[in-house]
Amino acid sequence: MRGGSIQTKPGLQLDRVVLLGRTFEEYRRYFFLEPDHLIGKKVLDVAGGVSSFCAEANKLGINVTSFDPIYSLSPEKIMERSEPDLEAVYRAIGSVPTYRWGYYKNPDYMRKLRKRASMMFLSDYENHRECYVAGELPSLPFADREFDLTLVSYFLFAYQDRLDYEFHRESILQIMRVTRDEARIYPTVTFEAQPSEYVPMLCSDPALRQFAFTEIKTDFEFLVNSNSYLRVTRAQLVL
Repeated sequence: MRGGSIQTKPGLQLDRVVLLGRTFEEYRRYFFLEPDHLIGKKVLDVAGGVSSFCAEANKLGINVTSFDPIYSLSPEKIMERSEPDLEAVYRAIGSVPTYRWGYYKNPDYMRKLRKRASMMFLSDYENHRECYVAGELPSLPFADREFDLTLVSYFLFAYQDRLDYEFHRESILQIMRVTRDEARIYPTVTFEAQPSEYVPMLCSDPALRQFAFTEIKTDFEFLVNSNSYLRVTRAQLVL
């Protein structure tokens, strides 16, 4: 499921979901997280890939489980997949106009952060395999309301051209089944930096009427227009 080839068009063109390591600090900014409030909480990181969020968060006392298809593979096989993905994105992204470089400064620094995250992940993956669960949306092998908070970054919405609306709807249903409080999905735009057409569809879908969807603005923007996440909670019933 992971891997990628890049073409330089208006947005970053990916032929499949790529493996790119992201840091705890990036997650904090994507999702407006307050780490002190998460200590002792159970958090699920869906499509965590080679990000270091799970490793870093657990060291802070946040109980994180990461979920991804690649966790059925050995560390060596994961590295074999992630290294080409990072190099391909690194070579292409500087010429793609749909990115703002305020936080990352330039492709070299972005590559350095991604590499550091993936190395932290690999070390933690070898030593704490129990924190990494293999599987693939829209199915989640967890108990009902097992997690206080579920996070999904750069998977739903971003890959709208590869993952159809039914996949998104079923994924939301599963995510909320295993989530006690709320889920946060980042970003709400595609890799073309366009608002995902699935967001309003989810909001008006009768099958999801038990949930409330709210776009929350953040102060972080790398992919143009990616300065918000979608917050999903259980709707308050009006009697």
